[in-house]
Amino acid sequence: MAREGQQRGRGREREEAPEFADRLVAINRVSKTVKGGKRFGFAALVVVGDQKGRVGFGKGKAKEVPEAIRKATEQAKRQMIRVPLREGRTLHHDMEGRHGAGKVVMRAAPEGTGIIAGGPMRAVFEMLGIKDVVSKSLGSQNPYNMIRATINGLQKETSPRMVAQRRGKKVADILRRGDEAPAEAAQA
Repeated sequence: MAREGQQRGRGREREEAPEFADRLVAINRVSKTVKGGKRFGFAALVVVGDQKGRVGFGKGKAKEVPEAIRKATEQAKRQMIRVPLREGRTLHHDMEGRHGAGKVVMRAAPEGTGIIAGGPMRAVFEMLGIKDVVSKSLGSQNPYNMIRATINGLQKETSPRMVAQRRGKKVADILRRGDEAPAEAAQA
């Protein structure tokens, strides 16, 4: 019996190993006025990722800050998306994301560029594992809307493998440069 408990304990430790990194993006203190004074509550916005192509965000509300952060982290882990990365460091192509009045533009960048992005977007890119990207946030400055717009844009990301599979072609056919195609047509 004691042996089973030890084995269960070891398994639990393995599960709780930090496979995900998390970043607290914003904390908002809200108050409710009641007969005896004010009651304070906290709302937390957290981005979670494995820094290998998976990312998610969550929001949590509670009377105490640590509890709000815990709730937000759990929600973020449940809502993770997978994003294909080129060479594990940047995006495959340029894209736009929208949510409400917020609009974000994300562009692939050459190696060594770094993350050029505003606060909430930077947190998403760092948790995703992107090392080189240029982005611009237009419209809303609300961190909730900026993160939702960023996630919306990242969901549109497609890799050459995904495009080739959808079209029923080979990856080499998709990645072929435009100058090689006329030469092939001339030979045929």
